[in-house]
Amino acid sequence: MKLITRTLDFLISWPERVASHFPWAGPLLARIVVGYVFMLSGWSKLNNLPQMIENFISWGIPYPHILTPFVSGVEFFGGICLMLGFLTRIAGGMLAGTMVVAVISAKLMDIDSLETLLGFEEVSYFALFFWLAVAGPGKASLDYLIHRKCKGNA
Repeated sequence: MKLITRTLDFLISWPERVASHFPWAGPLLARIVVGYVFMLSGWSKLNNLPQMIENFISWGIPYPHILTPFVSGVEFFGGICLMLGFLTRIAGGMLAGTMVVAVISAKLMDIDSLETLLGFEEVSYFALFFWLAVAGPGKASLDYLIHRKCKGNA
């Protein structure tokens, strides 16, 4: 029994000790990957607004002439903010909100089980954006540098 306890302790504590040297890496990698994807997605939508407005109309999204450029801008500028780690919690929260709307407006009729819902990439993005909005950008970010600078001047 002691061998099992020691083995489990090692398998939990050793990776924890290693990871403690890199707390900045997870948020940085997450921000760069999803930020880049959404920056490109938003840019593509901004450069193809007439077609995107038609898509929004077909999905039944209200006020498509207003919301299409707004959502496209949120994706583009939110993606840039995430990559830089600037206003991360705001950008993450707004992008999480767009994922909720995307699922409700474009995928709701396809949901027949929890497995189906959790299989949508929008739900995975939502989880990551929500995590960034709650946990923050980490130390490798402009938010961290600005916050540290402001606290130093207080």
